[in-house]
Amino acid sequence: MTKESRALQPAKSRGPSKLARGEERTALWLLLPSFLIIAVVALYPFGRVVLSSFTDERFAAGTDLRGEFVGVVNYQRLLSMTLRQVPAVVDVDTGERVLRDGQPTFENPRLFLRRLGTSLPLDAVATFRIGGNLWVLGATSASFIRSVWDTLVFTVSSVAIETVLGMIIALTLAAKFLGRGVMRAAMLVPWAIITVVSARIWEWMLQPTRAGFFNTLLNDLGVTDGSYAFFQTAALQVPAMVAIDVWKTTPFMALLLLAGLSTIPGELYEAAEVDGASPIRRFFSITLPLLMPTLAVALIFRTLDALRVFDLFQVVYGEARYSMASYAYYQLIAARNVGMSSAASVIIFVIIFAFALFYIRALGVDRDE
Repeated sequence: MTKESRALQPAKSRGPSKLARGEERTALWLLLPSFLIIAVVALYPFGRVVLSSFTDERFAAGTDLRGEFVGVVNYQRLLSMTLRQVPAVVDVDTGERVLRDGQPTFENPRLFLRRLGTSLPLDAVATFRIGGNLWVLGATSASFIRSVWDTLVFTVSSVAIETVLGMIIALTLAAKFLGRGVMRAAMLVPWAIITVVSARIWEWMLQPTRAGFFNTLLNDLGVTDGSYAFFQTAALQVPAMVAIDVWKTTPFMALLLLAGLSTIPGELYEAAEVDGASPIRRFFSITLPLLMPTLAVALIFRTLDALRVFDLFQVVYGEARYSMASYAYYQLIAARNVGMSSAASVIIFVIIFAFALFYIRALGVDRDE
């Protein structure tokens, strides 16, 4: 190839120039201190947790703190589950099912699981009926399985509600009206309150007597007698956590979306209005597409934060009901089981990583457009 042909060859096919390669090397040298800090602050502790998850290490157990290697036993204890059909109670004389109110009577699911004779003891996670038969989901660590389910329900519900409410608040505060600055400042008050304080406030408001605000309100409206047990009713415990989190964190979501709305040029709305586009059409054709990068970042931040929820469950329920993080805390502090706590932490990391990867792929955060 002659010098003239090489000169006429496109720059892209000749590869990066000497200047570009020098800039890349400079960038790597500048990033090296950050990589070292991340390795010390994040990678080493994470590696230590992963190694501990394969041991029977105990917390504050004297001189023998390291424990012995036990393989995947901790993960088996946390994740071992079985689905079994609970047998019906049968009359000894007739051999027929014992009926109660016309329905078959079943054995106690917990006692049934304990009689299975498995290597690891099983406890009931949930029971449900299919076709007139009773089924039980058993697990070695039923509290952990329930904590995973409760955390996922809490995350999906709270993030979805916060996104919708945050979008409504952001669109409202983006409009020009008298007192907009005061409203923007007032919006941030719930978010500025410490989570422990807000949890205690809502704990008082949801008290199961007329000392609680909501019971007093429901009593005045004639809905209940003023003694509804929000935190003591199993079906309402997670929704109560969702309500507290939505009240506190919706302003954060609204603030992020409001910042994204401020970057959209006003000329686009003016042109759409001249063309006769309705407000709904302008929202779906202009606002939502241009707000998608900001919305993706807000969803990632809030979802990962919700999956790590600890203080809310710990303050309100303690050891009565766990989130994934509070269960790992219980295993470390109360049970002094470093191995189980580390294994639970690794599982939490995997779940959070899966959510982050899903958002990045689904919302196109990794694409340069």
